[in-house]
Formats: sequence, C-alpha cells, structure tokens
Amino acid sequence: MMESEGFVRVKEAAAILDVAPNTIRAWGATGKITEYRHPANNYRLYKRKELEKLLAKLRRPVSIANGKSETR
Repeated sequence: MMESEGFVRVKEAAAILDVAPNTIRAWGATGKITEYRHPANNYRLYKRKELEKLLAKLRRPVSIANGKSETR
C-alpha cells in the first residue's frame, strides 16, 4: 500500500543511498532524513523522492578549500 504511494522501507532506502540499513535508521533517528511510520505495523518508511533529492545533493562535488562547488 504505502510503497505504491512513493514510500520505501529501510532496506530499499539503504540501496538507493548506497549505505547500510543501520545508517538509514540512525539518520532517521537524528532527523537527517525524514522518517514516516506505517499506520498498521509501525515500520519505518521514507519518501523515495526525498531520498533521490538527497542523493543528488550528495553527488555534487565540493571543494574543501573554499566550500564552493567545483565546475570543471
């Protein structure tokens, strides 16, 4: 039901972001990513679109020297 509405569970969220499932749980607990709960079973759920936006942000190169994106 929730998956058809654009939500994914921990394992799929971890695969999308290429991190361990425990990392997803920790990021949800600390508020780094928004965590939703399934109303019937209380499973953790994450919006696929939000994860894809985060992934795009994580893929942007950043120069450590001046903190600005590199454009080469």
